[in-house]
Amino acid sequence: MKILMVAIPNHHFFQWVNQLKDSGYEIYWLDANDDGVFSHRIPWVTQIKGWKQKWNYLFRQTVKKKFPKLYKAIQNYNQTSLASSLANSINTIKPDIIHCFEMQLTGFSILPVVEKNKIPFIYSSWGSDVYYYKKRGTTDADVTRFMNRVDVLISDCKRDVKILTNLGFNKKSFVFPGNGGLELNKHKIMPQNDRNLIIFKGYQYDSGEAIQIVKAIEVLPFKLIKDVEFHVYSADKEVEAYIKKSKVFKALSYVIHPRHQRLQNEVLLQLMGKSIIHLGNNLSDGMPNSLLEAMGMGAFPIQSNPGGATSEVIQNGVNGFLIENPLDFTAISKLIEIALSDLRLRKKAQDYNIRFIENNYKRATLQPEIIQLYKDTIL
Repeated sequence: MKILMVAIPNHHFFQWVNQLKDSGYEIYWLDANDDGVFSHRIPWVTQIKGWKQKWNYLFRQTVKKKFPKLYKAIQNYNQTSLASSLANSINTIKPDIIHCFEMQLTGFSILPVVEKNKIPFIYSSWGSDVYYYKKRGTTDADVTRFMNRVDVLISDCKRDVKILTNLGFNKKSFVFPGNGGLELNKHKIMPQNDRNLIIFKGYQYDSGEAIQIVKAIEVLPFKLIKDVEFHVYSADKEVEAYIKKSKVFKALSYVIHPRHQRLQNEVLLQLMGKSIIHLGNNLSDGMPNSLLEAMGMGAFPIQSNPGGATSEVIQNGVNGFLIENPLDFTAISKLIEIALSDLRLRKKAQDYNIRFIENNYKRATLQPEIIQLYKDTIL
C-alpha cells in the first residue's frame, strides 16, 4: 500500500509517521512548507522536497532580504503551488491513500486537487484547526466543502468530531492523540515529595495566553514558590521578555526554553517527571499532547478548557484543575496555590493520571489500531 502524506514539518507528525515504519506500507511525505532539508526524524520515508522554487536563482536570499517587494513579484512567477506539487506527486506515485494533516495549513490548499479524484482521503485535525476556524476567517461553507471530500476523520479530541458532525460529516471518525500515542519512561517519574519544579508552556502567539500564567505566578504567596524552579518551554519572545522584566521572577529560579530552540522531547518528559505542576493556558486548542505527557509523567495538570476538550481527560478537582477563563490570572493563581498546598490531592492525581494515560494513550496499544485504520480505509 502506498500512502501519500501532506503535512508541515512537525514533531507530532514525525511521531505519527514513525509508527508505520515496519508496517509494510510505502510512505511518501510531501512537505507542505518545502524547507528543502531532508528530515532525519523520518529517514525511512520517501520525502518530496525542492518542489516550491522553479528556479533557485543566484542571490535569491539577498534579493529576499534587501528587496522584499521585488522578491514577492518574482515569486509570483517562480513558485509552484502545493496543489500543483500534489497533482504531480499523485501522477508519479499513484497512491492508494492521501493523508492530510490539518485543514487550515494544508487541507484547503490541496482541496481542488483531491476533489478531482476518488483516492481515499484521510484528514487529521489537531489543536485549533477545527475549534478556532471562524476566528481565522473560515466559513461553515468552507469547512463543509472540505469535509465532503474527507473519507476518514482522525481528531485529537471528541469535541472536534462533534463540531464536524454538526456540520454534516457522517463518515468514519477516530479519536487518537496527534502524535499517535505516548512512550513514557516510568523510571523518570519522581514521587510528589521529591519534586521541585513548576513547568508551563510558553505559547503567546495566536491563541496562547502564557503571560496570564506568568502574572498568576507573580501574585502567589512568595513563601510557596521561593524554593521552586520554574521552567517555561516553547516560550514565545513576548513571554521571555515579560519574565525577564518581572521583579518577582528576578527573585526566583527559572529557565526559559525558547520556542525557536526546540526542546528535545526526552528532555521535556524528564522535566515533567520532576514537576509539581504543569500549566497550559490558551484561548483555543484541541487535546494538547503536552498535557497528556505531563499527566503520564505525574505532574499535576492545570489546563485551560476551550470548548470542553480538556475536560475529556481532566475531572476538575480530582486529577487536575480546569482553567475556565484563560484571561483571569487571579483565578489561575488560586488554582496553583491550592495545588501547591495540597500534597494529598497531588499524590492521588499522580496515581490516577499515570494509570489513565497507560490505559488510554499508550503508543504500543494504539499503534496496531492505527496501522489497521489504513487497511480498513481501502476496503
